[in-house]
Amino acid sequence: MDFLEQLNESQRAAVTCTEGASLVVAGAGSGKTRVLTYRIAYLLQQGVPASRIMALTFTNKAAREMKERIQKLVGEDARYLMMGTFHSICTKLIRPYAELIGYTRDFTIYDTPDMKSVIKAICKERGLDEKIYKAGAVQSRISMAKNCGITPDEYGRNQQLLREDREMRMYELATIFALYESRLKAANAMDFDDLLINMLRLMDVSPEVRERYQQQFQYILVDEYQDTNYIQFLLVKRLAEPQNNICVVGDDAQSIYSFRGADIRNILNFQRQYPGAKLFKLERNYRSTQTIVNAANSLIHKNINQIEKTVYSEKEAGVPLNLQPYMDDRTEALGVATKIQKMRHKGYDAFAVLYRTNAQSRVIEGELRKLNIPYRIYGGTSFYQRKEIKDALGYLRLAVNPRDNEALLRIVGFPGRGIGDTTMKRVSANAIEHHRCYLDVMRNPEETGLDVGPAVIKKIRAFAIYMDGLREQSETMDAFAFTEMVLRTSGVQTALALDRSQEGIDRAQNVQELLNAIREFVEQRANEGIDYTPITDFLSEVSLQTDQDENLEDTTERVTLMTVHAAKGLEFPVVFIVGMEENLFPSQFAVKPHEIEEERRLLYVAVTRAMEQCYLSFARQRFRNGSVTFASPSRFLNDIDRQYFELSRPVVTQRPITPNIPISTGISAAPKTPVSGATSAIASSEWKAGDRVAHRVFGKGTINRVYRDEVTENDKIEINFDTQGTKTLLLTHAKLDRI
Repeated sequence: MDFLEQLNESQRAAVTCTEGASLVVAGAGSGKTRVLTYRIAYLLQQGVPASRIMALTFTNKAAREMKERIQKLVGEDARYLMMGTFHSICTKLIRPYAELIGYTRDFTIYDTPDMKSVIKAICKERGLDEKIYKAGAVQSRISMAKNCGITPDEYGRNQQLLREDREMRMYELATIFALYESRLKAANAMDFDDLLINMLRLMDVSPEVRERYQQQFQYILVDEYQDTNYIQFLLVKRLAEPQNNICVVGDDAQSIYSFRGADIRNILNFQRQYPGAKLFKLERNYRSTQTIVNAANSLIHKNINQIEKTVYSEKEAGVPLNLQPYMDDRTEALGVATKIQKMRHKGYDAFAVLYRTNAQSRVIEGELRKLNIPYRIYGGTSFYQRKEIKDALGYLRLAVNPRDNEALLRIVGFPGRGIGDTTMKRVSANAIEHHRCYLDVMRNPEETGLDVGPAVIKKIRAFAIYMDGLREQSETMDAFAFTEMVLRTSGVQTALALDRSQEGIDRAQNVQELLNAIREFVEQRANEGIDYTPITDFLSEVSLQTDQDENLEDTTERVTLMTVHAAKGLEFPVVFIVGMEENLFPSQFAVKPHEIEEERRLLYVAVTRAMEQCYLSFARQRFRNGSVTFASPSRFLNDIDRQYFELSRPVVTQRPITPNIPISTGISAAPKTPVSGATSAIASSEWKAGDRVAHRVFGKGTINRVYRDEVTENDKIEINFDTQGTKTLLLTHAKLDRI
């Protein structure tokens, strides 16, 4: 079968140009995954050994699906591809040479909860206020530094970072960073960021290893290149040298993860980094109607920093986008739920409700429940993040890596064995003082002078002996048999079985499902010709699960609720985008031009999730942060060409509202065209630039200009107040007196 016949002209050109550097800019719904998949299949068909190809993705799910597609095209050769996430591939490449960078081969991988646990412990030891030094904020700050290639020493000398820390009142962040790094190293552990950084370190300290990997991987392909950070950019660049047979695929218009360290400059500057690189543009959208595609184009073309392209669709024109004003957020939620109910003949799986922040889901959930509409929140707690699963995995982690202090702290009290928090605090302090891991102190408490009684010494030594026994068995038993034995002998299964509440039954079933997952993992490896699968392989697989790997597999039809960030890569026949208001979408935290551009890209992603119908809505008042706040429609609504809109009549709430309250947006959210011959009586007959007015809150001022908003029908007036600066007010609420 000539699979190239299944590609359009642009896709075929991108697939068959295999030598040198290539940038494939893939518009929304243009078949990006197909191009990446077929390019790998084409390389294999041309005789390139699978072992010479590396494909880097951002989710394990994407890697699995691509590998399955390639196998269907070219057969079993695809099994030997080095394909996976940056983190999973770096793990595989580092393990054989871990000793060269100061680790053992069985190093542990710390996920986000583990990282936060270490940070909390450090902050507690130093007596820091946990309300200021929140573990999530500290972890995010450390991760940001690592993604930028900044070491703890460099962090402590960087005046800009230190100034930012002072503004957040986190004066000791540099010290926490240094202690965090030393704790991980002492525990023979790496966090996700370390996997990438240490891969670079490995290639720096060992030119032999670097050359071996560069020669092995002759062709490198990267998916979602717009989401790469600085370290990932360096990693790919280093691995691709010197032949630079590198192909990156992505869409700068869908770069929305700067808060995770993604740097849009990587894709924008690709041709500068690789002179002579070929550029391929995939501009045909196979997902959405012409109207949706054209509307999205009119929006994203307002951005300055982008690779110019014009996405088009050859599907039917379709219906206009619907814009619905509501008086408040509850009415908005009810309106969305009612529309879904009226269209339920499409099947509930056809609908997605997208919002900018998670907090917006509460009121939407309430209205869906009232109408008995089933729904799911995409991106909830994943299986491997559940407490009972983390507990079970803690035993496995500590068994293979005795220095994993975080795993020990998690499991030592479950099931109960008479070792309490006070004991573990003394063990922790003693271990830090003597530069030992916790299990080592528990194994030989007399050597370090641990201050506990004889009964406690007996208990902690028994636990250490038990874990040492597991360590020995982990080296000879396969993953499934070992896990089954651990759950039985540790008492975990018995403890869960004793709890006959529904929650207890669910927890026991989840642990059983963990066993099923390990069995399937071992069987899958056996089918690939791997006779023996140690538990370390499964632990690596689990640790590298990402939040994007959540899926929508569910036997029940449900409406999907999610943030726009979580929606990337998905598609639905009908999409509702709610909360299109200033300081919500765009976010109140987006102030700088590049931040506003990313917010606009985020809306582009939201609109292009829709296949057939797209509904946008905003509320004039919204319950936020414990009180009702008045809102102004998002400036982005005016970036979408009005010919693609159908404006619905405002829906009036039954809840009373307070009239004549000024709405200030801080920065003008108004359309670009000043009013001339306005339809509003107020705008056309009463006010004009230069008029002096008085406002009961902001005082006296001079009108700069008056705007007519044809999309939202909310005329606005911009006034330069004598003492309060420039404000943009809604004319329907701004009660002004002429001076």
